[in-house]
Amino acid sequence: MRNPVLLLVGVLTLMVATTASAAVVEHTFNVQNLTVTRLCNRQLIVAVNGSFPGPRIRVREGDTLIVHVYNKSPYNLTVHWHGVYQKLSCWADGPNMITQCPILPGNKYTYKFKISGQEGTLWWHAHVSWLRATVHGALIIRPKSGHKYPFPKPHREVTIILGEWWNADVMDVEEEAVTSGGLPNISDAFTINGWPGDLYPCSQNHMYKLKVEPGKTYLLRIVNTALNGQLFYKIANHNLTVFAIDAAYTKPYVTDIIMIAPGQTVDALLVADQDIGSYYMAASTYSTSVGIPYDNNTTRGVVVYDGAPPIGKPLMPTLPAFSDTATAYKLSSSLKGLKDGPHWTQVPKNVDYKMFVTVGLGFTPCEANRTCLGPKGTKLSASMNNQSFVPPKRMSLLQAFYSNVDGIYTTDFPVKPPIEFDYTNATINNYNPAFLFAPKVTKVTKLKFNSTVEMVLQNTAIIGVENHPMHLHGSNFHVLAQGFGNYNPSKHREMFNLVDPQIRNTIGVPAGGWAVIRFTADNPGVWIMHCHLDAHLTYGLGTVFMVENGPTPETTLPLPPVDLPNC
Repeated sequence: MRNPVLLLVGVLTLMVATTASAAVVEHTFNVQNLTVTRLCNRQLIVAVNGSFPGPRIRVREGDTLIVHVYNKSPYNLTVHWHGVYQKLSCWADGPNMITQCPILPGNKYTYKFKISGQEGTLWWHAHVSWLRATVHGALIIRPKSGHKYPFPKPHREVTIILGEWWNADVMDVEEEAVTSGGLPNISDAFTINGWPGDLYPCSQNHMYKLKVEPGKTYLLRIVNTALNGQLFYKIANHNLTVFAIDAAYTKPYVTDIIMIAPGQTVDALLVADQDIGSYYMAASTYSTSVGIPYDNNTTRGVVVYDGAPPIGKPLMPTLPAFSDTATAYKLSSSLKGLKDGPHWTQVPKNVDYKMFVTVGLGFTPCEANRTCLGPKGTKLSASMNNQSFVPPKRMSLLQAFYSNVDGIYTTDFPVKPPIEFDYTNATINNYNPAFLFAPKVTKVTKLKFNSTVEMVLQNTAIIGVENHPMHLHGSNFHVLAQGFGNYNPSKHREMFNLVDPQIRNTIGVPAGGWAVIRFTADNPGVWIMHCHLDAHLTYGLGTVFMVENGPTPETTLPLPPVDLPNC
């Protein structure tokens, strides 16, 4: 029989080691106005701690993160921790009027949550209006101490933040679009780590530069923080080996180009294996909407090898055409999950709740005695299953759900569109009144704890054929299949990958196509799913899941924080 004293010592040693491997990481965010110079102009923006992009947060899996946010800006504010599971910490998720009321100017709020079961590159950003254009930063989750990456150890880790820039107050840009009902003004530039690059005016020295040593390997942590720009990213003469997306590991995939949608992240290894010299990295738009304006500029930085001559033009990569859907689709459809790798989760086999959800643009009638700038004098709108989501005004959905308050929302979000039609046929759909006008509602879906949801996301061509990056809060999902045209279960279910599908929190539903995702509702709280093109979210392209408590205290949503902002 084992010595009980030795056994107790062993247990205590294990507990101490486990506790020691986790830390409390604490930050303070001072959010306030900042004047910066870009594109020959001095522009007032909202930024965190005087930096654009904002501070990079580094934690390890298992750590607890505490962030004290002081809102010294003139706008209401919340902060979302994009891709963090927020297990039993829904109060800290951050979307405005979904899980909290905004932090008013002059007030503060402390976000506190544990990061568990995931590692890789995520990010944080404002989740009120268009503030996230400049209020954002990377959130890097490394493995626990003593644990290794499932890929060769890099010489250095490099954060690449792709962004979007306006020579204007972005809040004014959004307000003008909402008021007029038309499209928002397109951005004036794309950026790499806050810099537009030398193709723009007054920007010869406003370009990101990455210095590398020949033969060394670099882990690029790439984040697309743009509001509306889906971007191709490429480095001249170099391949990238993708090892993770949205902080979920993948089988290694070698490519010379990636397409990354707003909200998505990619972890890729770059080997400095070319001749000593300088090589541009560049990002440009992917857009499929005919007749809808887009920012067709190119941002670029430069990769400079040690020993490269100071004079000489860097080599420029050849970028795809802006509408090259085949290239955009190749990466997203080719990736597979790293089965049995760190934090791998099996695909749930039994499905409790099936949904077929259309996503796309539409119209809403112009108010009386107003002139609206949308098509045929209407205002632009967006919807899922012909329901255009409107957040509540007087109380957050989470507070209403937690306190059983009536009159804030209804639980009748439809599991299928009210009318079946040829979803991706632009000729038939354009200006058909049966499809164009969606009611403005606050409808949600209630889910039993631990139930499994399978959702078909079907793009429509009612107004244009677009790729929609759909982001789910509070959970990752398995991407079982994706394709073009109308989803046909009798044909397309044969495509389902139930063995090693990619795992994401943001899926780019193919332009004129569909995607099938599956997830388990094992996180009590209120979780929004929405398009991560901010113009579309503004127009109502979102829906909400309310996950009920589980049977034990460990599966029950805790009390709200005492400093939770009031509406």
